[in-house]
Amino acid sequence: MLVVRNNIRIDDRNGMFEYNPEVIAEFRANSGRVGGRFATFDLALLTTVGARTGLTRISPVVYFTDGGDIFVVASAAGSDRNPAWYYNLVANPELTVEVGADSYRAEATPTEGEERTRLLAKAITVEPGFAEFEAKTRRQIPVLRITRIS
Repeated sequence: MLVVRNNIRIDDRNGMFEYNPEVIAEFRANSGRVGGRFATFDLALLTTVGARTGLTRISPVVYFTDGGDIFVVASAAGSDRNPAWYYNLVANPELTVEVGADSYRAEATPTEGEERTRLLAKAITVEPGFAEFEAKTRRQIPVLRITRIS
């Protein structure tokens, strides 16, 4: 289902993005700060190109830092499907990232092996819910490294 509110198009395939237009608007109005369920997390907006549609999509995601990069966990709250933004980034790895008041071009790279294991463990130390999500699903939850390119 495609949700359009405040001229922002959101892919709500997994039912995860019901509040995205409000989160996006609050994020942009407050230099990256939001309340509610995301108030205690570092939140980024990822602007991706749809893998099937070619349309621009904006997804609020919790992010973590690793060196000079950020990384994101495609948990979809433990769903057996990856979130739509993950497929968008695999098909079209260049994206725009908004963190706080900063916006920049970046490239997403799925991590594998020891790097994926290390980054997921790092995310779990900040947000233990990721361990529950991984235990809940049969898929291996992807972790993507987001590297600034401009």
